[in-house]
Amino acid sequence: MALTLRGLAGTMHRRHLAPGSSLLDRWRAQVKSRKGGSSDMATAHARYDLRADGLTRRRFLQTSAGGLAGLAGIVALQVPPSLAQQREVSMLSWAHFVPQADQKLHEIGARFEKATKIKIRFDHLQEAQMAAKLAAEVQTGTGHDLLMLRMHLPLLHATNLADMSDVVETLTKQYGPLYEFCEEAAYYKDHWVAMPAYHGAFPGSYNKKYFDEVGEKPPDTWEDLVRAGKKMKAKGHPVGIPISQTNDAVSTLGPIMWAFGAKAVDKDGKTVTINSEETSEAIEYVKRLYNEAMEPEVLSWDDASNNRFLISGKGSWIANPQSHYLTAKTRNMPITQDIYFQLMPAGPKGRHTTTFIRSMGIWKFSKNIEPAKEFIKFFLNQEQYNDYVNAAQAFDAPVFKSMEDHPVWKIDPKYEPIKESGRYGHLYGWPAPGDERSQQVTNNFIIPIMFAKAIGGTSNKEAMAWAEAEIKRIYST
Repeated sequence: MALTLRGLAGTMHRRHLAPGSSLLDRWRAQVKSRKGGSSDMATAHARYDLRADGLTRRRFLQTSAGGLAGLAGIVALQVPPSLAQQREVSMLSWAHFVPQADQKLHEIGARFEKATKIKIRFDHLQEAQMAAKLAAEVQTGTGHDLLMLRMHLPLLHATNLADMSDVVETLTKQYGPLYEFCEEAAYYKDHWVAMPAYHGAFPGSYNKKYFDEVGEKPPDTWEDLVRAGKKMKAKGHPVGIPISQTNDAVSTLGPIMWAFGAKAVDKDGKTVTINSEETSEAIEYVKRLYNEAMEPEVLSWDDASNNRFLISGKGSWIANPQSHYLTAKTRNMPITQDIYFQLMPAGPKGRHTTTFIRSMGIWKFSKNIEPAKEFIKFFLNQEQYNDYVNAAQAFDAPVFKSMEDHPVWKIDPKYEPIKESGRYGHLYGWPAPGDERSQQVTNNFIIPIMFAKAIGGTSNKEAMAWAEAEIKRIYST
């Protein structure tokens, strides 16, 4: 095939690559279309404006000093110049508490490099370090290309993230719709700013032996939990829900509020709705659960307290991911056989649960936006995605509704009930948009403090008025 330098320059211009195909496929398609001399290379070149990317013909010729022989070699191999030059994508991710998950991510990166000749480098940070690192990269306009972002972080950085709507569209056409909570994390105004990657459930967990001893089944409703909890507390095995300034308190009290129809801020992101009859009903319920089924220690718990509470043999029911169970299992603790899981209980206004989601975003200032998108699609390819989800041992579940019955739930029969959690999941602050103000309400623990005040003797009306004033102060700035 005769391919002129001018024609080759035209094929290199990314703006004219067809959407929805990989870089490699698009290059091959262009080369193939020119075989047989059916295309006028000079005319083709005229359609590509090299200057739009700041690349003049003279500069192109200078930077192509390797000569036509080198370019012809690339064309003969049908490999895009960007790939032939071994481009590198850098990805910033969290340090996963399941080491096998990070190991599998690196393996998938090696597969990607082998398939595309694009190298990918992974850097991992502890979760507490991520916010400062992201802020620094925004300030300097340099850093990583690809980011694994927790919860609402895509929305907090939305104006600095590349549009990911094309990636979401490609993958949802392939696998079907995402769970609704994905929009809460990564959809900004009229477009996606990140591709939801996986989510973690926040189920109920209980000691089946203690429930059996009092003739109760795992609670399907919050009222069921009060009835059963009262019986088990009398036998020395209370229920444990933190009512303290800790993340697990937010993760548990939020679903209770939602189950009673209560919300802190309306979906318009403006109207503060915490001071309501629905909130008062939720407070009354928690006061009853505390007095009849729990003990005062929950008022000073941290995020590890409920784990210790259940695997120590004292507790009968908590809300928590699988970490306590895996700890007991790893240590070969006899109590492992008694620990089971269930969906979060339902209330008068339905069943709701907190969901933890991570999404993959790309900085707008990245010079590798297209290769980074290619890695996201490669990672979410069925084979790679299955490998990763399985390696994460059910902590990271698929974000596509069609994958609810994923094989990962069968690695341990006790995980089976958790698989439906995605249907009922929300992020902190729902239904309000997850902007900086909403996150401030969460991070200031306003909801747990409100419940703690009411349990401590403050009237519901006063506790709600305090929370309302605090939230209005945040939303007025």
